Formats: sequence, structure tokens, C-alpha cells
Amino acid sequence: MKPRLRLKRGGVEELRKISDPIEFAIAAADYLGMQPISLPLGFTPTNDLLCGMPYEAWGRVQALPLCKTAGRLTVAFADPFDLPAQEEVGRWSGGKVWPMVAPRNEFKEIIQRLKQAEAAADPTLAMENIMKGDDNDVEMSADEKDNSEALDASLDAAGEAPVIRMVNSIMVEALKTNASDIHFEAMEKTSRLRYRIDGELVERPSPPKALHNAVCSRIKILSNLDIAERRRPQDGRFKVKALGKEVDIRVSILPTVHGEKVVMRILDKANLAPGLASLGLDEYAYKAMKFAIDQPHGIILVTGPTGSGKTTTLYSCLQDLNQPNVNIVTAEDPVEYELPGVNQCHVNVAQGLTFAGILRSVLRQDPDIVLVGEIRDGETADIAVKAALTGHLVLSTLHTNDACGVVARLIDMGIEPFMLASSLILAQAQRLFRKLCPYCKQPVELNEEMLAANKVDPAPFKGVEIFGPAGCPKCHNTGYKGRGAMMEVLPISAKIRALIEKGGDAELLKKLALEEGMVTLKEAGMRKVRAGVTSLEAAFAVTGGE
Repeated sequence: MKPRLRLKRGGVEELRKISDPIEFAIAAADYLGMQPISLPLGFTPTNDLLCGMPYEAWGRVQALPLCKTAGRLTVAFADPFDLPAQEEVGRWSGGKVWPMVAPRNEFKEIIQRLKQAEAAADPTLAMENIMKGDDNDVEMSADEKDNSEALDASLDAAGEAPVIRMVNSIMVEALKTNASDIHFEAMEKTSRLRYRIDGELVERPSPPKALHNAVCSRIKILSNLDIAERRRPQDGRFKVKALGKEVDIRVSILPTVHGEKVVMRILDKANLAPGLASLGLDEYAYKAMKFAIDQPHGIILVTGPTGSGKTTTLYSCLQDLNQPNVNIVTAEDPVEYELPGVNQCHVNVAQGLTFAGILRSVLRQDPDIVLVGEIRDGETADIAVKAALTGHLVLSTLHTNDACGVVARLIDMGIEPFMLASSLILAQAQRLFRKLCPYCKQPVELNEEMLAANKVDPAPFKGVEIFGPAGCPKCHNTGYKGRGAMMEVLPISAKIRALIEKGGDAELLKKLALEEGMVTLKEAGMRKVRAGVTSLEAAFAVTGGE
């Protein structure tokens, strides 16, 4: 580096006032009698030169090792007057340090490249490295007087490397932790990032609030959404290829008081069960479900709250039914997973494509099996029941608390009891429970007070060892790893059919079903506890009110 400026010797404070990085390096080298140097483009220190000192530490002290000769490490410093920085490098290198001076602006790119290499080896570090960056890299303006300028700034910020890396890191960490949803929310003074892992929301280190709009814009660009629209909800989707797999990301953006909230649902085909047998059902539930889907016609209804795995169960049924000689058509809102060999239709109410409208058209497509994503109204229910009566196997979902509640709900929707009795072949209610981590679960004392509060007989637990969560690195110290389904299955026998024809009183139906061997959701949960698959607390968390 040839000196462009020579300064007379003066105080350190005067030198620190020099704003130009190159001029400061030359003047500081002249003051201390050092050699100024320019870091070569593409320079990357070897692991031997780094001496085990973390990349974050090199970035903090603004230094980089250049070479090692006779046990002495030559190091370029951005600020040669920072003696604590030289002492820290000396401690890591274990020997003498020969300092040199380089312009401050030449360090950033090289250190960032080192962090990227570290993130490639362990992608979960990428967000941590980004979080340690400067929050002022991007400034967002809330001034609406010049909206076009603000939008241009958002678009430019969304395309900057730190924002792109940030969004990529969020996706990679979600895939590594097997998260089902990503929540990115705007608070008053901060942004909040949370993952839903095994049904529980877990907070993670968040991007700075100054980058919130830029991250939202980046997600909108990926989803082909309008980045200029910040006052109305938007929905989209995109694909991600990472960690050796490809997943679909379903995006929902909602304007809130402090900014936009983004929720991304991760749809990984690898999580789909290849069939009913792989769902881990108990023998009674599996035999009842298998018998039902083998029928040539009728309606099968799966019930449960949002996020209870209803769609996964129905897709598992379709996997068993999907054969070359069978025509399967679905109406879904939205289509979550694309299944080879299945004709899937997407509901779009804005364009007049409702469940009922699609279902009418589907029945003119010569289907053998019809899947209706959800029965939401009497019209859809009427068409689905009539389709089942005219020789089609219909699968659908309904929102009720238990399997016996299906009958009352459909009758309330206007379905005649005799038609329902003739068409319904099985009703099922399900919940997803958190499985105990097999690596760290530990025996615990039976909480009889909890059993009494939930009206459960403690007698079946006598002599049975039950387990609870402990926490280990494999389960991210939560004590739980993965989820399973517990089911309440109601096969429609001749006696139950006759009771439905008479109006289908829910209490009488449940009493008769229990006499015929039906296992309630609560009892299904207790069986999972006694088998050591889950904890008492996790079972009651999803079935306590049943």
C-alpha cells in the first residue's frame, strides 16, 4: 500500500479523529513505526493461523492473522492502539504477536466469509452470527408521506445479503428442529421469532426490529406476493430445498398494530405416513379404520380441533386406497400435500370455487373415492351424504369434540337421520400428543391428585411404571421428541345405526359404543401413559376436558 497521506506525529486522540480508514491506517503505522498493509482480495486465514480463536472473537477485536514465522504470529489490526485486543490474540496464539495495521473496512468481508464457512458446517450458527451484526445495516422508515421511497427501500433491503441469509437461516433451523410452523411477529419495540415444535411454541433469537420489514418483504418476494400491500392479509407459498430435502412453505401474512405478522406452515412430504399401518394406532382403532376404508361406498368422518392431524390421517387412508384402477378426487382448502395419482382441487371462494361447488363437479368426474377437506355447511354436508348414498366412498373432516358428536352436528346441519344412518360407516375423533424423548425419559411418581381432578380411576396404574420428561440435547432439553395420534373410533354397527335413525342422542350413542368396545380419547391417552410413550401431563393437556 503506497501512502497517500503523511501526518506529523501527534497525539493518539488526534489520530482517532481521522475518519478515512486508509488514511488512519497510514497515519497510525507512521506514528507507531509499523508497516501498513492492505489485505489481499479473497484472503482467508487457515485454521492453523486462527489458533482456535472463534471467528466472532476475531471480528470483535477487528484483527486477522496473516502468517506465522519462528513461533511469532503476524496479525493485522484495524486499531493498533487497542492493547487489550493484542493481548487477547496473544493468549489464543500462545506466543508473541507481531502487529501490523490494515484499513478497518477490509476486515468485514473476510470475517463475514469465515462466518459463512462456519455456518455451512453448522447451519444453526447462521442466525447467531447474523444476530451479532450491526442493527443499523438497514434503516426502515415509517413515514408514509413518501410511500414509494419507503417501498423502494424495502425492496432493496430485502435483496441485501444479510436479510437473505437471515431468512435462509430461519428456514434451515426450522427444518433441523422439525418445526411445523414459523411465527415471525412485530412487537412494539422488538420482533419475535417462534417455532412450533411438537405442538409447542418455542421462542428463538430474533432479527432486530429495524430489519422486520425487510424480512417480511423477502418472504413476500419468495411467495410472489405484493410487497406494497401492508394493510390487507395475504396468502402464498414457495418451496425450499435444504438439508437434502424439498419442502413446501405455506405463507400467511396478517397486518397487526405494530407491523406485519408472518406465519409459515412447513409441509414436508417426508412426514406423511405411507399408510394406516404406520400411524401407530392401537389394534381396535386400526382394524375399525381399515374395515371402513375397504368399503365400496359410505362416508368416513375424522374430527378434531385445528392442528390435530386430521388431514394427515385422511392422506394416510388415501395412500392405502390409491391404486391404478381407482379414481380419487379431492376438494381441499388449501391443497397441503400433492399426492401422485390423486386429482386434487383447490378451493377458492373468491372465484366461486366453494366446497359445495367443486363437489358437484367432482361427482360428474366418475370418481370412486372423494375427499372433502372439511364439511363447513349444510349444503356441503348434503352433497357429501348423497354422494355416499349413490355409490361413492367419501372421506371428510368435521369440527366436533368427540366421535359421537358427529351425528348431532350433521343432524343440526339439516341431514335427515335416516339418510345419515344409511351413509355413515365410521366416525373418528383424534388428538396429537407429545411423545417422551426415548433418550432421556425417566420414571416418575404417579400424580394421583391429577388423576382425581380429571376423573380417572387410578386402579389400572397399580404396578405400572410411568415416565416423565427430563431433557437432553437430542430433544433440545424439552423432554419430548415427536408427536403421535390418539384416536376415539366409532364404527357404525347395526345397533348404532338403528339409534341414529331415531334421532341419535349423543349420550345414548356413547353408552352403546362403549358397550361395543369403543375406547374414549381420555382412555386412549391413559393407555399411552401406561405404555411409557407419553407423560400424564402431556396426555391430559390434549384430553383433559374430554
